[in-house]
Amino acid sequence: MKTAATNTHDAPLLRIRGLETRYGAVSALRNIDLDVNEGELVALVGANGAGKTTLLSTLSGIQPHSQGEIHFDGEDIGKVKAQKRVARGITQVPEGRQVFGPMSVADNLALGAYTRGTGAAVDRDIAWVYELFPMLAEKRRQAAGMLSGGQQQMLAIGRALMAKPRLLLLDEPSMGLAPLLIQEIFEIVRTLNADGITILLVEQNAAGALAIADRGFVLETGEIILSGTGRELTDHPEVRRAYLGVSDAPTAGAHQD
Repeated sequence: MKTAATNTHDAPLLRIRGLETRYGAVSALRNIDLDVNEGELVALVGANGAGKTTLLSTLSGIQPHSQGEIHFDGEDIGKVKAQKRVARGITQVPEGRQVFGPMSVADNLALGAYTRGTGAAVDRDIAWVYELFPMLAEKRRQAAGMLSGGQQQMLAIGRALMAKPRLLLLDEPSMGLAPLLIQEIFEIVRTLNADGITILLVEQNAAGALAIADRGFVLETGEIILSGTGRELTDHPEVRRAYLGVSDAPTAGAHQD
């Protein structure tokens, strides 16, 4: 499945400037500047509680922002409702998977295409998801809540793909999975990006995320403190010490924002 029409603007597909998000009096995100170019795989890494999920929820329209601008494909979407952002091509795979447990695998996938309706194109994309995740094809009539954690993660990704996203927001896809499944999930993410889907990947697993990312950002207590290519951040002493468990890191070229 290829993505919809490509970006014809010189600007990045996603452009965020001065973004702030609050929960009451508590500031969760402060002065976030971030670009994602069409076709990129961008990783956002940071510790638990850094604000990563809040950023994705703000981008998808679930969480309102208090200041700043969000532009998608050249359009200001800051006041666009969540369901209309999905129709524009922004789809989020939530943390913890959140599949519809009583519903079958097939019905979960069909629900992912709710903005598109039904028809041959949707049927082709369901077949493509089954090709991508053969285990889901085998269990298509089984209740989603009966799947293993790894299978539910695959279903959550497949359900998001049914919306035909131009920008896929992945929130901690490796969380709670065994090492072999984590490797498989990251390979799937890489494959989706190679197939033309722009991805913003949020992960506590910094090593895995940065290994497949074109560029990355480090979020700490609601602020971006570092940015660079995936390799630059992997080699950065602060990232290696704080997120990779390595203290003898060489100097690298990632810059501080």
